Amino acid sequence: MLNFLEALARGLAWMAGLLLAFILVLATLSILGRETLGWSLPGDYEGVALATAAVVGLFMPLCQMHRGHIVVDFFTARAPGRVNAALDRLAAGVLGLAFLLLAWRAGIGGLESFENRSTTMLLGVPEWPAYASLALGFALSGLIGLVQCAAGFGRHERCDPAEPGCRA
Repeated sequence: MLNFLEALARGLAWMAGLLLAFILVLATLSILGRETLGWSLPGDYEGVALATAAVVGLFMPLCQMHRGHIVVDFFTARAPGRVNAALDRLAAGVLGLAFLLLAWRAGIGGLESFENRSTTMLLGVPEWPAYASLALGFALSGLIGLVQCAAGFGRHERCDPAEPGCRA
């Protein structure tokens, strides 16, 4: 199950990478035009804003899969590995539920944006795809978090190599 979810997360990350390249090209062309020719691309801020929202949502599942979120272990740094492993799984479950809540709200926002035909001011680009990408990424992140809570982290497990049973 984790392998399938990781494949989905990687696919979304590739889409996020392409959008990031689009942001780079758009911003570069706009800045070069502004500094050399005295004009910038119309709607460049809109394009960057919509694509950035999508990038955040689409990269999040891979971050969750690889446990790339910030961990504050000030109080648990000296706890036994089993305690930390249990806390990690609990945190993955709580984060999974939070992501599902965010996915639900982003999905509702996207549906309302679609129904209201909400567009950007200058270019009139529909806003709902940005919401949809957030909802998709957050939903997959939530599912990954819940699976990690229930089944562990697979090859992304962290443990003390000196502890019996550690496969690090």
